[in-house]
Amino acid sequence: MREGPPAPDERRTVKVSKYLSKHLRHDPGRIGLTLDAHGWVEIDVLLAAAAAHRFPFSRAELDHVVAVNDKQRFAVENGRIRASQGHSVAVDLDLPPATPPAYLFHGTVAPRLDAIRSEGLRPMNRHAVHLSADRGTAERVGARRGRPVVLSVDAGALHRDGHVFRISANGVWLTAAVPPAYLRFPGAR
Repeated sequence: MREGPPAPDERRTVKVSKYLSKHLRHDPGRIGLTLDAHGWVEIDVLLAAAAAHRFPFSRAELDHVVAVNDKQRFAVENGRIRASQGHSVAVDLDLPPATPPAYLFHGTVAPRLDAIRSEGLRPMNRHAVHLSADRGTAERVGARRGRPVVLSVDAGALHRDGHVFRISANGVWLTAAVPPAYLRFPGAR
């Protein structure tokens, strides 16, 4: 005897998640969305825009994607949705400054190490550098682009030296940049 409907198809869940990431973080105008100053958009407006651009999904699918996303990339509040961080479009996430733990971590890949050694960590096309509170998360982030390399960030010293940190709703630590002097590379002492 079945208990309720079957779980949504995992491939569909991934497709909806990627669609949300693209349009809530990088290109809302592509489907006619306008994010407010803090990155929010009404859910009904998002659903209508997606349907009008030939990618319809239901509120139940949206709620499922938000609930099961392993990185909790999206926040829902008062009938609105936004990406928790990672925007390349102009938004102010309105996150208060926070005191980071002594060390944070950043996942990358070996081909990027020379540039990081000389320039440090930069936000690239995003608003901030993303850091993890644990090594495992940083390793998973780095693994998206190949064999991961995890860097340790002396966040305590960086903060004491005046760099501002914020933490997103899903626990990602954000800062404007990390100069090379605050980084520890694998194998370095």
